[in-house]
Amino acid sequence: MSSNLKSIMRIEVPLVVVLGERNLDIHSVRQWVPGSIIELPINAEEDLEVRINNRRIASGAAVKIGENFGIRMTTTLGATERIEAMGQEDSSSAEPEMTPDEIAAAMLAGQI
Repeated sequence: MSSNLKSIMRIEVPLVVVLGERNLDIHSVRQWVPGSIIELPINAEEDLEVRINNRRIASGAAVKIGENFGIRMTTTLGATERIEAMGQEDSSSAEPEMTPDEIAAAMLAGQI
């Protein structure tokens, strides 16, 4: 892998794990105080949504790792689909001798 692609592979992107989503009226939000509980429309056994750059790329189950939380992936999009989910539109211009990882990195860098 070229040094440019190695650099690209080190780019950090925001990862978000969504526990649940719910619409609330402003009045309800104004009523929040420490100790308030907001019920979410998700079963405790359901997988959580994993997002990169606010686009779904995977899902998984919450796990406890020591004193921290983590997520065990249960489904993921393929490498090409993950890149497309991050807002890239077309990988058809990629050179055929590139590996999927190199194509993904080049797309992230805006090279293709």
